Amino acid sequence: MSVAHIVVTIVAAAMAGYSAAALLFRAQWVVQALDDYSVPRSWWTWLGAAKAAGAVGLVAGLFVPAVGIAAGVGLVLYFAGAVVTVIRARWYTHIPYPLVYAAPVVGAMVLGLAA
Repeated sequence: MSVAHIVVTIVAAAMAGYSAAALLFRAQWVVQALDDYSVPRSWWTWLGAAKAAGAVGLVAGLFVPAVGIAAGVGLVLYFAGAVVTVIRARWYTHIPYPLVYAAPVVGAMVLGLAA
């Protein structure tokens, strides 16, 4: 396990955790976007919990690699779904936002598999 892998994994977990907290605590900019994308409010807590679990899983993956891989795959799928949701809502200028959160997760997975 390299220092780069540890740093990128912690950054990825922090970003996913921040994103989860923003959703779970109903930050206004998140609420507005989800309403604009027509994401049902009944899904919001589950979506936030999924991101939080992914963040915790990335950190746990530093000790148990299989958990980190599962968390990474889950988060990449989550953010891919977010891209699809943004495209379906036709908010094309918002496509980069979920990709910014997915990028360090992909980086952590690549560095973890390379080690």
